[in-house]
Amino acid sequence: MLGIALLVFREVLEAALIVTIVAAATRGVPRRAAFIGGGIALGVAGAIIVAVCMGFIEGSLGGIGQEVFDAAVLLAAVGMLGWHVTWMSSHGKEMVQQMHRVTDSVKAGSSSIALLLAVVALAVLREGSEIVLFLYGMAAGGAGKLGFFSGVPLGLAGGIAVGFGLYFGLLRIPIRYFFSATNWMLVVLAAGLASSAAGFLIQANLLPAWGNQLWDTSWLLANGSLVGQAVHILTGYEARPAGMQLVFWVVTFVVLAAGMGVISRRVRVKPSSRHVSEGTAAVTRGT
Repeated sequence: MLGIALLVFREVLEAALIVTIVAAATRGVPRRAAFIGGGIALGVAGAIIVAVCMGFIEGSLGGIGQEVFDAAVLLAAVGMLGWHVTWMSSHGKEMVQQMHRVTDSVKAGSSSIALLLAVVALAVLREGSEIVLFLYGMAAGGAGKLGFFSGVPLGLAGGIAVGFGLYFGLLRIPIRYFFSATNWMLVVLAAGLASSAAGFLIQANLLPAWGNQLWDTSWLLANGSLVGQAVHILTGYEARPAGMQLVFWVVTFVVLAAGMGVISRRVRVKPSSRHVSEGTAAVTRGT
């Protein structure tokens, strides 16, 4: 029972942390609950379908189907998160101004949150399919029904509880810093997902490792520990990272951070240009 509970807890925690950050980052956007709930439902349905078809996927990709599938899902999520953080760099201030009167006037948020629905769905899809496959393997290995009926709900409840704890912690951030803080969290999350995708592609021999172990910090924080798992999910932490994983992490972080900076500067310049134009027009009318 304990093994099943721990397995389910770990996988649910991975999905819950991503869903939590997305939910906090879309605070104040209309219909975000429906989008996120829809993403979770789509992810669960997709996980069941993927688990049923995993044998075909493995065979069609020469035995590396799971690694390729995981890498594709992670890279798709990276792209969507990247689009969202750059979008929020230009719309975050507008949403802060309207936070105390959330109305349909924030319609622009719908296009961004639609992509985040896909991020939620992909997170639940990947972790859900792994849960189904792992549990199927345990059942085939002789795990009893009592272990499933007690372990699965226990692990599910634990993962969801940790996710809620993080969510309410994020909501305590002052509103004037909220979107900036969650944007940077999403940037780090995207970099971590990119690093994990590189790890799967290295396992599938589709990318060179460029050094199988740049350093070893397992003595400080082991990947297998609960804290290590949480830090890995949120930041892509690896106790023994490969060189290619570090490259993916750094490139993703730098590209998204630079994109946020460029868009933020453009947003600051546009109002200034408009005010200058209005001032010039007023002077012209006066003469």
